This record gives sequence, structure tokens and C-alpha cells, in this order.
Amino acid sequence: MTGFSDLVDLASERLGASVLYANDDFFAGKENLIHPSKPVWKEHEYTDRGKWMDGWESRRRRTPGHDFVIIRLGARGVLRGALVDTAFFRGNYPESCSMGGASVDANATIDEMLGMEWQEILPRSPLAGDSENEFEIERTHAFTHVRFNIFPDGGVARLRLYGDVIPDWHAAGGLGSEVDLAAIENGATVLACSDMFFGPKHNLIMPGRALNMSDGWETRRRRGPGHDWVIVKLATEGVPRRIEIDTNHFKGNYPDTASLESSRDGHEWQPLLPRTKLQAHTRHFFRDELTDAGATSYLRLNVFPDGGVSRLRVWGTATEAGRRAAAVERIDTLSEAELLAELRSCCASSAWVESMSRARPFGSWDALINSSEGTWESLSPDDWQEAFRAHPRIGEKKAGARWTAAEQSGTRQASDATMKALVDANRQYEKKFGHVYLVCATGKSGDEMLANLRGRMTNDPKKELAVAADEQRRITALRLEKLVL
Repeated sequence: MTGFSDLVDLASERLGASVLYANDDFFAGKENLIHPSKPVWKEHEYTDRGKWMDGWESRRRRTPGHDFVIIRLGARGVLRGALVDTAFFRGNYPESCSMGGASVDANATIDEMLGMEWQEILPRSPLAGDSENEFEIERTHAFTHVRFNIFPDGGVARLRLYGDVIPDWHAAGGLGSEVDLAAIENGATVLACSDMFFGPKHNLIMPGRALNMSDGWETRRRRGPGHDWVIVKLATEGVPRRIEIDTNHFKGNYPDTASLESSRDGHEWQPLLPRTKLQAHTRHFFRDELTDAGATSYLRLNVFPDGGVSRLRVWGTATEAGRRAAAVERIDTLSEAELLAELRSCCASSAWVESMSRARPFGSWDALINSSEGTWESLSPDDWQEAFRAHPRIGEKKAGARWTAAEQSGTRQASDATMKALVDANRQYEKKFGHVYLVCATGKSGDEMLANLRGRMTNDPKKELAVAADEQRRITALRLEKLVL
């Protein structure tokens, strides 16, 4: 197997993936395509439509065209590789396949998906029968759905789509609140383990409780010194607050004790949870027992001496560095249309948006901010004015103003007299300078904004334009970070 097979299977039924549509699944149902188990062969098993097959199989095509399915991935992510398994399909496998990806709104209908354009993920590629056909994928955009095409017809036993989870944090409630930093659907991954003879390592961070004993991480019986361990890369850098170690279904084979260590760099480790006695088939919760290890990006779960753990949950809060890294990851993986919309919500200057869209990938928060601020400073006053026009007046709502309510929350407690004074001062400001009064309002009260506005009325137009431009620069930086809040 190639290296990508060690990544998360985004088409996993266990992760919540679903086959939404097949244009034909006459011989074998489309749902089989993403079953987590290996395909099986039943020599003498037949249905009323033909030979029973453990996979998706369409009828023999007698007209032009090809067959396909549409799959909703279990988690939004960037695909790195695909495994098209044609096990037991020998005289009835497709000649070739291709794939397209899309980022689809949760409320989109099948008819809308059938009519949309799909971005090519895998060009048409030949398949071998009764084989595990592996394909590397070189795409940087994150997708929610995949269209899998076979040419012209036939059967495929399983489809595995490996990649990196890129959560939509804003839609999921935001990184400003406590989240499970070790959840696979939030982007956590299991990097390595000492052994996983009986249960794969990624089971440890799957959604929900384990279905049975096979749905956890389990090592073989240790016959020598030492102990088993597993290393989890958290969804983003954060501070653990509560931890759960679940031994559900492990009754005669659970670890005797366990401990946890944390690390910011994956090399230097410090204690997080001291070695603690475990019980069979039990959810163990820890809060007061945790040491104050601070921010961490990696956790190592040690089990003594061996055994099985079904789930590890790490509830915590993202650090500023974690939020910023998540924001960069989001921007770097958006489709072109999504990117333009997100950038415009942060700064409405068309020239700034176009320049930033060409500059990605950024890779780091410093690179993103340096590009943003360098681009903004290079723009003309007309470009600045375009961005200013997208802002409502302080204390005023404006259609399409995504951030206004949170940014101007300080006006909610302002007195009627203050709000009236703001309205009057805004009018005088616009008459003098020709554009809306702009201030980075986050954290400022109504009275503070009023005082700031009155103080800036003494500026000459050239100086005030520069002041307003600097306020927009600060607002843009805050909004970029808020893309994951």
C-alpha cells in the first residue's frame, strides 16, 4: 500500500459518509461501496437479479454514456489518494474510472448535484479486475462530495478515499468554544502506535461510542518488557480541560493502567495525566487529575502493559496560535469561489481580494498577514474607499454585513443619548471626509467610539484617510482569524 493509505478514509461509513445517488445499481447496491469491512465472496449465493456480489454493480450498458455514484464524504477534507477495490469482479469490472469533487451546501438537492460542475480529482484511469487499484491525488482544495465515474459499467467492491480532514469550524460552532481536540471529524489524526494487531489506531478517535470490540484500538498480548502507546495529533493547538478514556466492550482485555503525556512539537513530552487504574467496559473521565501542561498539539496515550481502548476524547480550547493556524488552513483549501466570498467578507476591496486569491497558499499566519497588509498598503485611495463602503455606520445594521453584530456589540449597552450623538457625529464626519467613519470596534463601548470619532474630526482629509485605512487593516486581520470562530 502507498503512504496515503495511512491517512483517514473520508469515504468511511463509520465517519458518516453516505452514497447519495447511483444512476444504476441493478445487480448490487450502491451502499456496499463504502462498507468498512473487506469484501467477501459467496460462491453459490444468488439474488432474483443475478449473482450476489459484495459491492456496487450496474447492469450491462447498451447505450452511450457511463455509470456513476455521488458520495457525501464523512468529513470535509483534502483528498490525497484513492483505493478502487474490484475484489471478486473478474469478468464484470469497469474498464476505467474517474472522479470529480465539489464543496456542496448541506441543503443541496440531488437534482442540483446532478447539474453542477465537478472539479476533476482523478482523470480517467484504467482499472484491473479483482485488484486493489491505487491512485495518488494531487489536489489542494477541500471537498464535501465526490462523484465517482466508471466506464462504461460494471462492479466495484469498495472505494476508499484517503485524505486530511479540514473542518468548517465556523459552521460547526467555532473554535472560540470548547471542542473535542482529538475527534477525527475535527481534524485530529493518529500518527503512530506501538501495535494495532487487533484494532486499527484510527478507531480510537472515531465518532460516537464503539459499536463492538472490533471498533477500538487494541494491541496484541505483550510477552516482554515495556508497554504500548499511541500518539494523536490534535485538531489544532489547544489546552486540554477534560479527558475521557473509554474501554467500552473491552472486558477481559482492557489495559490495567494508563497515562497521558503532552507535547507542543511532538518531541519533548511532559506529564498530563499520571498513571491511573482503569476498569473494564467503562468510561473514565478526568479533569482535576490533569496537570497544568499548558498548550499542546500532540498527546501520547500509554497503556500498561497492553490491551484495548475504544475511544479517547480530549475536550479543550484552542489557543490563539491554534485558531490562526486553522484559519490559514481553511483559506488555503477553499475552492476558488468559496475563497473569493470569504476574502470579500473580510475586506471588500476587489483589488485586495484578487491579489490575495493569487497569493495563496500561505502556509502560516505570518505569511497570510504579511500578504494582507502588504497588499492593502499598496492599494490606491479608490480601492480603500471601495472597502469602506461595505461597512455600515456605527450602530446601524446593513444587509450582508456578516461581522457587524459582533464587532459593534459595544453599542448594545450604549445609552439613547450616546446613540443619538453617534448618529449626529457620523453625519458630520461623512460630510467632511466623504466616507463612512471606520474604527476597529471590537471591544470598544459606544462612548469610546463616540470619543474616538470626535477626536478624529480635527484631522485633515489626507490624514484621516490614512487613519481609516489603518483601521480597515486591523479589522481585516481580526476577520481573517474569525473565519474559524
